[in-house]
Amino acid sequence: MNFVTLFLAKFTWLDWTGLIWFMICWAGYERIVDRGWRGRITLLEETHRLRLGWAKQMLVRENRIVDAALVGNLVNSVSFYANTSIYIIAGLFATLGALDRFIETAAELPFAHAISREALELKLLMLIAVFVVAYFKFTWSLREFNVLSIIMGAVPPKESDPEELELFAQRTAAVNTCAGDDFNRGIRAYYFGMAILAWMITPSLFMIATTLIFIVLARREFDSEVLRALRVQSQIKL
Repeated sequence: MNFVTLFLAKFTWLDWTGLIWFMICWAGYERIVDRGWRGRITLLEETHRLRLGWAKQMLVRENRIVDAALVGNLVNSVSFYANTSIYIIAGLFATLGALDRFIETAAELPFAHAISREALELKLLMLIAVFVVAYFKFTWSLREFNVLSIIMGAVPPKESDPEELELFAQRTAAVNTCAGDDFNRGIRAYYFGMAILAWMITPSLFMIATTLIFIVLARREFDSEVLRALRVQSQIKL
């Protein structure tokens, strides 16, 4: 029996329903955030405006120690999550070697259902895959922040042509936003990884957890207090 056949045979129809719903929510959320939702302003767009303002302020500053410190703080945050992802992946691989104890512990929960060892192995492998995605996002974000550092080192003199300065500010903000977006995608993988943990208990809880995570993330992106605060700031400037 090959891996594909095993994958198909060990999951129930409820498992498949939950898995499809999980993929729809994760991929759908990515599309909604990237394209916006019915013209609504997102936290992503507001932070890009702030990054553009940061880039323009950086161009007129004589001393850019503050800018370097800010980028260094961002790099440290991304590095922390990248390292943490490695530890999580290693821990999950270690769990594969202790599945019997894991199954016994899960079976003691009052709302858990019986699950085969093979099915649990597949779910753990999928959870590992989610954190591998997070690791790749964090490391790519780290490289993008390194590119941002190089760009900051190539800032033209403030006496340069205004069009050149504006173009440089746009480029700097764009790279900063790309790095921030990939960092957010890595964090998002952490959130959806929590939903797969619920799948270890029951598929129904898996779907509920996926839905709740989608709602929480959408609310933070489209209707959070920090977004309203940024909108007020933007309106004051206008």
